[in-house]
Amino acid sequence: MSIGELLAATVPMARTLHLEFLEAGPERAVVALPDQGEFHNHVGGPHAGAMFTLGESASGAIVLAAFGDQLSRAVPLAVGAEIAYRKLAMGAVTATATLGRPAAEVVAQLDAGERPEFPVAIEIRRADGAVTGEMTVIWTLRPNG
Repeated sequence: MSIGELLAATVPMARTLHLEFLEAGPERAVVALPDQGEFHNHVGGPHAGAMFTLGESASGAIVLAAFGDQLSRAVPLAVGAEIAYRKLAMGAVTATATLGRPAAEVVAQLDAGERPEFPVAIEIRRADGAVTGEMTVIWTLRPNG
């Protein structure tokens, strides 16, 4: 099962919004939100809550890709998020997520018995390439037990 299929199967909100997981690797994750009238705001574009979910889902995809091999000993959890809406989003939008710290550095902290935190940066773009939103999600790997 791919990371996108896993998230669609286990995260009901991703299914509800019909998110499309286009790429999910340890260096980059790309997730699309199709243009859907039932998730529009008062000006006819994607609702801010839908765009937040899109960005958070892209961050989750990269976290699973980068740290999926650690799941037997740690649970990835989002601990905070911040979003800025930069331009009017209309139509389909795509979120691209990148890790803010090297994965090896995060795993080294986990190996040292610590609970590492790390940022994931996300850009949300319209089809014309304009950045409509910027988001940062802070994640942790909480050791099991």
